[in-house]
Amino acid sequence: MENHYILAIDQSTQGTKAMLLDETGQFMLRRDVPHRQLVNDRGWVGHDAREIARNLFTVTRMAVNDSGVDPGAIAAVAVTNQRESVAVWDRATGEPVCESVVWQCSRAAGLCREIGGPQTEKMVREKTGLQFSPFFSAPKVMWILRNIPGAREKAEQGRLCLGTMDTWTIWNLTGGRVHKTDASNAGRTELFNVHTQQWDEELCRLYGIPMSMLPEVCDSNGSFGETDLGGLLPHPVPIRGDIGDSNAVLFSHGCVQPGDAMCGYGTGSCVMVNVGEEPLLSGFGVNTTVAWRIGGKPAYALEGVINYSGAVVTWLKDSARLVEKASQTGRMAEEADPADRTYMVPAFTGIGAPHWRSDATAAYVGMTRLTGQKELVRAALDSVAYQIADVVFAIEKDVGTPPREFRVAGGPTHNEYLMQFQSDILDCPVVIPEHEELSGIGTAYLAGIAMGLYDYAALIAQQKTAVFTPRMDPAQRREKLRGWQHALQTVLQY
Repeated sequence: MENHYILAIDQSTQGTKAMLLDETGQFMLRRDVPHRQLVNDRGWVGHDAREIARNLFTVTRMAVNDSGVDPGAIAAVAVTNQRESVAVWDRATGEPVCESVVWQCSRAAGLCREIGGPQTEKMVREKTGLQFSPFFSAPKVMWILRNIPGAREKAEQGRLCLGTMDTWTIWNLTGGRVHKTDASNAGRTELFNVHTQQWDEELCRLYGIPMSMLPEVCDSNGSFGETDLGGLLPHPVPIRGDIGDSNAVLFSHGCVQPGDAMCGYGTGSCVMVNVGEEPLLSGFGVNTTVAWRIGGKPAYALEGVINYSGAVVTWLKDSARLVEKASQTGRMAEEADPADRTYMVPAFTGIGAPHWRSDATAAYVGMTRLTGQKELVRAALDSVAYQIADVVFAIEKDVGTPPREFRVAGGPTHNEYLMQFQSDILDCPVVIPEHEELSGIGTAYLAGIAMGLYDYAALIAQQKTAVFTPRMDPAQRREKLRGWQHALQTVLQY
């Protein structure tokens, strides 16, 4: 019998990834093509959407050719993406009106202050489950329509489309024939009502966004058109999976029961806890989000995003030049003076959940004359775990119980120092999968199940994991967490 493969495309912050899974759901290989990070002197972060569109076909061709798989044996394509990043483009030509605005970018902070207020923030929170913030897609689109010449007029004439990067990817894969997204990505825009599972007119009016710009919202395992990957395949195949990257990690890591917790580590990190079939609004600074929608039934999660995790290591290497390679950081942290009490708060573009301070700036706190290179590196790594712990503890207040275990994925999970420190600070086991690319694997699972190739229970049962367990003294844990809170408040009060 002919083998059938699933090709997954992960549109990440740093680049475009393509990976293949075989007919049993086993990961085969991954290929990457990076794209430029467009950062200006104000700290605004963008991407060239045209470059991303070109890279889609380059990276998928690399993956298929290097795998040796017959292109005719690919059964379906699946898509996952950095969620809040957004593009706006001309419906007729497919040309972006400007650079896409990346999730990290807070250029819309002034507009949020302009239209915000207690009643507005309450309305947004109740309808979307999200904090009113420039972090999400709608304020970014509002900024584009306000600041890009001609964009407002074209939008009012119905000539523009908007979409998170899954939508832009699907548009290009289908040659501009399909303008769709899934519920998990729609839920990150601040234009989607999580209760009705539809775009909301009142929210669109708030941000001044014509509803004609919006894509059709589908189930995460729905039909998103067909693609031949720019002529790579002998015939078009269906696109049958589309889900936000962190949501895909939740799904592929088996977190399908209420209380299951995970974190996807990447440029930033996203903590998510499954809360079941009804949305639960947080009282402690985290967001309610659509985890996925399958067969018309949504599942919900509480989540919080940390802007800088893997990006902290990039800063250590490229900006501060404290390390030559990311792989050095774990060893240097282990060798740092255990008596040093330096903390880093990496608020390079503000702080997200659960604090929500877009005006905060980064700092080292608590240095002494003896603080050196290794101590600074350790403080940077520790800051990743502390930020994640802040979100976990906030969610714990909402759901009433701590996580039984903390399932994680992503490149930074290779750092054994960081994983052990994360387990110590959370005081619970940290579970790491064999393969780090659970976002791409998750959307491939959705597509394979939709195509009748995979059984979900069998997919989860075959996964291999490693586990880090807590070994820090409770008194030491409490002291370290008190020091982190002091450093954090020092930055927030500045």
